[in-house]
Amino acid sequence: MNKFLFSTGNQRKITEARAACDLFDIEVVPIKLDFDEIQSHDPINITLRKVEDAYSLAGNTAIVVADTSWSIPSLNGFPGGYMKDVAEWFTPEDFIKLIADKDTTIIFRESIVYKDENEVKVFSKEYTGNIASSSRGSSGNSFDKVAEFDGRTFAESQDNNQTSHKPEDFVWYEFAQWYSQKV
Repeated sequence: MNKFLFSTGNQRKITEARAACDLFDIEVVPIKLDFDEIQSHDPINITLRKVEDAYSLAGNTAIVVADTSWSIPSLNGFPGGYMKDVAEWFTPEDFIKLIADKDTTIIFRESIVYKDENEVKVFSKEYTGNIASSSRGSSGNSFDKVAEFDGRTFAESQDNNQTSHKPEDFVWYEFAQWYSQKV
């Protein structure tokens, strides 16, 4: 079985990675590395910096990182690449109040970057959903409790050990296809 190190402590990200990678018989090996995550308007820059830091902390061993940025079009793209900090500051109710009487559309961009001694490979995909009218679920951060896709919040999916999308719809699927041919 092929495998790779995945630098994250986020259970949702681990579950999503495994859902797609299992289809290609690839083992996801989570490793929690502590480093400061930069904040930026450009989510790809965040992910590229994360992979450099993770690669170094893992002893220059091949590694994968993922980053999710959130955009609320009716709020001019807020919070974007600043989601990690904003999700710690805001409650689910704060997000609901922010979009009161506005379009509730949200877009999340999942970016994955692989790095080894020879290459850096970027995968990125956007998904569109809505901000729910009430907080639902208990897992994840404040935004997970209001980010709704196909009638369920991320938190509700996590509470039921499910993912928000089918494995074939995740950017992880594209990564797994590529990785299965690489190794």
